[in-house]
Amino acid sequence: MKLLSLNAGIPRQVEYTNQPQGVTGIDKRPVEGPLLISAPGPEGVGGSGVAGDAVCDLRHHGGDDQAVYAVAREDLDTWEQELGRPLRNGVFGENLTTEGVDVSGALIGERWRIGPDVVLEVTSGRIPCRTFQGHLGEPGWMKRFIHRGEPGAYLRVLVPGEIRAGDSVEIVHRPDHNVTVALQFRATTVERELLPWVLVAGDALHARVREQAEKYVAELGKV
Repeated sequence: MKLLSLNAGIPRQVEYTNQPQGVTGIDKRPVEGPLLISAPGPEGVGGSGVAGDAVCDLRHHGGDDQAVYAVAREDLDTWEQELGRPLRNGVFGENLTTEGVDVSGALIGERWRIGPDVVLEVTSGRIPCRTFQGHLGEPGWMKRFIHRGEPGAYLRVLVPGEIRAGDSVEIVHRPDHNVTVALQFRATTVERELLPWVLVAGDALHARVREQAEKYVAELGKV
């Protein structure tokens, strides 16, 4: 398992986003590195956990619970075949393009060591948005992405440090539950009846997802 590509984005003016001033950093490009990986701060204040990577809409992106976004190269290859077009590393807006890692099958709370120092913890899957659809330029992209159910993973930074393309990825902790990124993604999008189950992931779960699940459980109790 390794980090195939380390990707960062700069602010770009586009027509397809509703982000402030029409600027987005979704168009990530591979960089040689090394780049510093660190906790960016709370949601709404902190941006990306990757040095030099732009987060232009702090309302919905960035912050400690989604400091870094990872996508498996294998998933990009599958989409290449389905869409009939090449998809370079970083095109999904991911900071980390991995090889040999089951990213969407990772457990919430699973911890990865990348390179000699950096430790990241899986928090949730990525929810597609209008900017993502505009960037890909594929009709019905949000619906197709949700139907596939392989969203890639957001991660928080537990141990900061520098990483670069080619670094090894090692799973150093797997929690004692079966809430995967894919299961959490289905619960958040198309199978809300699964929301109570995702709570067993505990504090490792993205705070926004945990609030959504707790609200759903509270509403069930009122019925």
